[in-house]
Amino acid sequence: MSYQVLARKWRPRFFSELAGQEHVLKALVNALDHGRLHHAYLFTGTRGVGKTTIARILAKCLNCEEGVSSTPCGQCASCREIDEGRFVDLIEVDAASRTKVEDTRELLDNVQYAPTRGRYKVYLIDEVHMLSGHSFNALLKTLEEPPPHVKFLLATTDPQKLPVTILSRCLQFGLKNMTPERTVDYLSMVLKKEKVPFELPALWQLARAADGSMRDALSLTDQAISFGEGKVGDTDVNLMLGTVDRGQVMRMVHALATGQAEQVLQTVSQLAEHTPDFNSVLNDLLSILHRIAIAQAVPQSVDNSQGDKEVITVLAQKMTAEDVQLYYQVGLIGKKDLQLAPDLRAGFEMALLRMLAFKPEPVLLSEADNEVELVDAEVAASVPSNDLSSISPVSVQETSLESAETSYENKGYEDKTASADDCVENSYIDTPVVDPVPAMELGKNGLNPGEKSSEHELSDIPSELLSSEEEDSVPEAAEQKKNYKSCGKELTATEYSSDGRGKLQTFDDSRCLLTEAVVLEELDDRSWISVCRQLAMGGVTGTLVFHCELISCRQDSLVLQLDKRRSTLYNETHRKRIEDALSAYFNRSLSVAISAGKLQGESPAEWRRRKAEERLQCAREAIYGDDKVSQLMECFSATIVEQSIQPVNEQG
Repeated sequence: MSYQVLARKWRPRFFSELAGQEHVLKALVNALDHGRLHHAYLFTGTRGVGKTTIARILAKCLNCEEGVSSTPCGQCASCREIDEGRFVDLIEVDAASRTKVEDTRELLDNVQYAPTRGRYKVYLIDEVHMLSGHSFNALLKTLEEPPPHVKFLLATTDPQKLPVTILSRCLQFGLKNMTPERTVDYLSMVLKKEKVPFELPALWQLARAADGSMRDALSLTDQAISFGEGKVGDTDVNLMLGTVDRGQVMRMVHALATGQAEQVLQTVSQLAEHTPDFNSVLNDLLSILHRIAIAQAVPQSVDNSQGDKEVITVLAQKMTAEDVQLYYQVGLIGKKDLQLAPDLRAGFEMALLRMLAFKPEPVLLSEADNEVELVDAEVAASVPSNDLSSISPVSVQETSLESAETSYENKGYEDKTASADDCVENSYIDTPVVDPVPAMELGKNGLNPGEKSSEHELSDIPSELLSSEEEDSVPEAAEQKKNYKSCGKELTATEYSSDGRGKLQTFDDSRCLLTEAVVLEELDDRSWISVCRQLAMGGVTGTLVFHCELISCRQDSLVLQLDKRRSTLYNETHRKRIEDALSAYFNRSLSVAISAGKLQGESPAEWRRRKAEERLQCAREAIYGDDKVSQLMECFSATIVEQSIQPVNEQG
C-alpha cells in the first residue's frame, strides 16, 4: 500500500473537522440548514488555509443523496466520489493553466446542461485571479444569472486582482491564517493518532515556520518525521529548518536581565557552533523583548503564540521597563550595524555588550519627579516667588503652609531634591537641589538677595542710575549675611503642617531614620518612611511608592494612598511590584491595596524634600556665617551665587 502524505491523509471531509475559520463555517452552515444558498461563493486567503477544502465540503453538502444540509453523510456514492475526486458534476478548473478566453468559453458551453449525477453542477475555479481580462468578461453574464442547477465556487490568494464586477457577483469569505496555537494543537492530534513520538518545542518551531498555513505545517511535519527517523525532535527540527534554538535565545535574554556579560558571550559562543544567521538571532531577540514589553504594560494581552508565555511572564517581572526599552532600541540600531561589522558575530556581540554598557542605573526619586512635575512647574512659574533672605525670623514662624509650599514650588524645589539623604546622615546630594537662578550682580547694582523678584525691572534702568548706588553695596552685603544667619536656625527648627491651614507642626523624624528592619506590627506613618528608604526601589515604581502614604495596616493587609498627581503613571504592574517588594521585606505574604487621592499626611517624598531643604538652609547658614566669606563680601563687594550652594559632607 502506497504511503499518503499527511496533508492529504488528514484533509478534513466535514465542516466539523476543520481547524479554525469559524466565521466562514457559521455563515455556510446556517445557509445550508435554512436553504438560503447563493449561486457564487468566493474564498480568499493565503495558501494552505482551507479554501479548496471548504469548497469541496460545500459541494458534498449540496449533492449528498440524503439531502442538502451542513452535515453530509459521507457514505453515499456522491460523497465518496467527491472525496475521491471523480464526481462528474464537480468540475475543478485550475485557472492558472487555463487563462485563455477560449478555455473559459468552452467551460461555459456546458453550463446550460443539467447535472448528470448530482443535484447541482458545481464549478470550482482555483486561483481565479489568473484568468485573463477577456476570460472575466466572458464569465460575467453567466456568473450574474446562472441556471438554477449551477453553483460557482471561486478560490484565490490574491483577491485584489479580481475585477470589481466579479467581486460584486459573489459572496466573499476571507479565510484567516492559522495561529501557532491552533497549528500546534492540530499537529499534536495528528501525531498522536499516527503514533509518532514528538517534542512540543519542535511543534512550535514547525508552526512558526508554516507561517499560518496548515498544509505547510503538515508538509514540514512529514519532512521532520523523515529527518528524525520516525520522531519529531526539537534538535532535529532546528537542524532541518536551519533555525536558532529559541531556548538559547531565552537564556541570552535572561543573562541580559541579570547583567551577566560572561553568560551572554558563552551563549553566543554556543550558538556560533551551529553557524546561525545572527541577523535572524537578533530578530528573535527583538521579538522576545517586544513580548516582554507587552507583558509589562498589559499583562493580560500576552498570548502563547510562541509557546513561551510562562517564560515571558517571568522575564517581565525580572526586568524593568526602562531596560527593555533600551535593549530593544539598541537591538534595532544593531541590525543596521551588522552590515558594517567585520563579521556578523562581532556585530551581534557588540550589540549585546552595548545593551549592558548602557543599562540605566536605578532612577532616583528626584530624577523621576523632574519628569512628573513639568506641568506643576509651568503653573508655578506664573506665581511670584519669595526669597528666604528677605524673611525675618519672626515672619518665618508666622508663615502658613500654603505660602511656604508655594514659595518652594515656585523656586523649583518641588521633588527635585527628593534624592538627597537626610540632614542627620550628612551624605552627599547627587543632583542639584534647586533650579538655576540668574546670578545676582551685587557689585553693580547693590541688590539684596531678597530683591531678586525685581531683576527684570532693574534690567531696563540706565547704567548711570545703577552706578550711583555702588557705594552702598558693602553695607547691604553685610545685611544680607545677617539676614541669612538669623533666619536659618529658625527655618531648620520649624516645620509646616500638611493640612493646608497654616498651623505649625513638629515631626518626629527618629522613626524615619531607622536602619534596622521594621516589624510589620509596629508599622506606622513615620516608620513607613524608613521602610520606603530601605526598599530602595528604582524607576517609576520607586517614584510611586515614595508618593504613597500608609492608611492602615491590619494583619497581612496594607492600604496605601497614592498622590493623585501621580495616578497617571500607576497601573496594576506597579502595585504587584510594590506588593512583592513589601512581602520580601517583611518576609511574609502581604496584600497591598493602592488608591489615588489627596494625601493627608507626609509622604516619603515630602519627607525627603523637607530634609533636603533643611540641609540646604544649613549650608546657606554656614556660608553666610563664615568670617572669611564675610571679609570677601566686604572687601570686594562680592556676592554669593545662590545656585552654587550645595550641602556637602562635613568630613569631605
